[in-house]
This record gives sequence, structure tokens and C-alpha cells, in this order.
Amino acid sequence: MKVDNFRLQLGKKEYVPIVIGGMGVNISTSELALEAERLGGIGHISDAEVCYVCDQLFSTAYTTRKRKKYSYNAGNRNKSDVYFDLGDLAEAQKMYIEHTISRKSGNGAIFLNCMEKLTMRDAGETLRTRLSAAMDGGIDGLTLAAGLNLRTLDLIKDHPRFHDVKIGIIISSLRALQIFLKRAIRMERIPDYIVVEGPLAGGHLGFGPEDWQTYDLFTIVTEVISFLKSENLDIPVIPAGGIFTGSDAVRYLESGASAVQVATRFTITKESGLPSNVKQNYLNTEQNDIVVNTVSPTGYPMRMLKSSPVLNYGIKPNCEGFGYLLDNKGKCGYIDAYYEALEARKEGEHHLKVSDQTCLCTGMAKYDCWTCGDTTWRLKETTNKLQDGTWQFPNAEDIFRDYQFSENHRIEKPPIDRE
Repeated sequence: MKVDNFRLQLGKKEYVPIVIGGMGVNISTSELALEAERLGGIGHISDAEVCYVCDQLFSTAYTTRKRKKYSYNAGNRNKSDVYFDLGDLAEAQKMYIEHTISRKSGNGAIFLNCMEKLTMRDAGETLRTRLSAAMDGGIDGLTLAAGLNLRTLDLIKDHPRFHDVKIGIIISSLRALQIFLKRAIRMERIPDYIVVEGPLAGGHLGFGPEDWQTYDLFTIVTEVISFLKSENLDIPVIPAGGIFTGSDAVRYLESGASAVQVATRFTITKESGLPSNVKQNYLNTEQNDIVVNTVSPTGYPMRMLKSSPVLNYGIKPNCEGFGYLLDNKGKCGYIDAYYEALEARKEGEHHLKVSDQTCLCTGMAKYDCWTCGDTTWRLKETTNKLQDGTWQFPNAEDIFRDYQFSENHRIEKPPIDRE
């Protein structure tokens, strides 16, 4: 059996059952998402740090204006003064979505990965703004991520596209789904799809830092499918995390899943937003180079490469320009950790090392936070090593087609003569 023997049905539309996950900041570029859409699947973009992303893509100045506005506060440990301009945020989000949607060329779809944990100093209003502007921009679907999203539907219930846009939720346990569904059912807006993200996924994990290894994606997916059947709920289930081959995907599809979400193998594609040197680092990774740590100010454990530059950060917080993780009181774990390290620094020490926390906003923007899936060490199996010792970057289509048509765990490498 091949993945191509199956189809994902969402409403009246049918898709190749391959979804590319939304990797931020701008790793899942518009170009990467559009390739999935062109090939009949679903591609995600991420709205993580969307104002900064627009500044890089369109030479806007949202980050610079915000930094200048709050420059008086740059040396202050208290960030309660710092807010995002909701008008700028809506404008940036809509611009980014329209930039992507306007270039669709296939029969697939473009979804947005929207993280609840990007609290942005005013969690409710900034989330409402991001979701509303995305719908205004014509996004096909909203994937609610990084949190239980218990109030998210309430924030957009009055939007004219509330029942038109596809809405999905990322969960890592049946319990999390049950909690979300209680509110969704009361609002008569059950999700159109459910992404079940397991413990082998990249970036932030929905498991404890010590016990993530005790969980298994297939078991969770089976529990979710069984629960939905018992409740007579016909909602497509999409497993994610550690699905490395087409045969891995078929196992889930044969067991009742409707599609699979994949990301790790697409990090090294030409369309990925990662810089070339970082892609080479991913390809050179060995299994023991990957770690799950707790340095993220979100409170979630996070999988990344041990060599990530962000793990050696001692930089001053840039909340005046970024501030995507400031909570509703203007606090972030890295701010406290930075100032405590600053106060403890001994005379004559030049390098400031902040332990236990990192500045995720700056690290993600600079591609210094090398988040990765558990199978990243296997990426070298998927491409060719060139004569100069570097690795070939495949096209997104190479990877998509390999998932779609491969059998017996075979991985088709890209043609080397194309280089």
C-alpha cells in the first residue's frame, strides 16, 4: 500500500493525505506551503513573529517602529509598558496571508499554524487579531496550536468566516481533546480536523520533560479514534511526529487516520526558510546530538540540537522590538534569568551566560534555535553527499512525492545530476 491509495476528506474537498507542518519562524515558508498545495496536499505557514517576518519579506518596519516607540524602556526589567500595535499586527498578518494565498496554483490548501502560547503581552486581543486577520486574508484553515485553546473559538465566533474556514486543533492526549471538545460542542463548532502530535515531534512538546519517552504516538492516535467513534463524531485525525517514511504514514492511514502531518524531512528542502549552513548542520546530526530541554520561556519542553547557538545566549532581552512571549503582566522567564545572571556576574567576566532559560524571540528570528524532530539524525538517509563534502538539498516535491508513492520504507533520494 501507498499513501496515494488514500485521500483526506475535509468538507466537500478531497486532498492527498499529506500535511506539511507549520514550522516557525518562517521555516515553513510560503514557498514550501505552496508546493504542498500545488501537489494536492495541505501546506502550513506559521504566524510566529509575523511582524518580523513581514519586515524581512516586504521591507516593512513593524519591528523597528515598535522598538523605537518603547526605546525608553529597553534597560528596564519591567516590561509592563510594552504592547503590540493591534493595527500593525492585523496589517502584517493579512499581508502575509494574502501574499501566500494569492499564489495558489493547485487543488490543495494553505493552513495557518497559530500558537496560543505567543501571548504577546495581551494574549486575548493579539490572538483574536491574528486569527481574524488571517481569515480576512483568505486563509483556508486555522490550526490551533501550543495550548488547550479553551477560549480561542470565543474570540472569533462573530467573524463572518467562523463556520466557513476550516478549524483544527493540535493535541497530544485524549484528555486535552476532551477538554477542548466540551467548549466546541457547546458553541456548535466542532473542529474540522484533529492533529495528534506525539512525543517525537520537533520544537515544543505537549508532554512532561521527564516522561515524554513513556508516550507513543500510535497509542494516542488509537485512543483518539476510538473515543471519536464512541461519541459518533466524524472528525479526521491526523497523526504527527516521527513519521519518516511513506510506509510509516500508511500504518496510520490503515489504522483509521485520515492523513499524516510531516515536517522534519522538509527542513532541508530548498524551499525551507532555514539558512543553508543550518540545513547542513541538520544533515550532519547524529542521534546523540539531539536533546529535549526546558530552556523555553513558554514552560514547554523543547527538542533541539545541542549545538544550537541559542543555548549559549547571554543577550539583552529585546522585548521592545519583539516581546512575543511576554505574558499579560509583561513578564517572561528569560528576562528574570538574564537580570539575575547580570547581577551575579563577577567583576572582569565579559561573557554573560544565562542558564536554564533562553531568549526564544531573538533566537528564532536569527535561526539560532535549531529545533528539530527526533528523526533529524536520519535526514542523511534522504539525500546525497556531494563531492565537496556538503549535502544536496532536495526540492519539496522530491520529499512530498516520496511520502506519497514509496513502499516498504524505501526512501527515494533526489537525482544528483540535477545539481
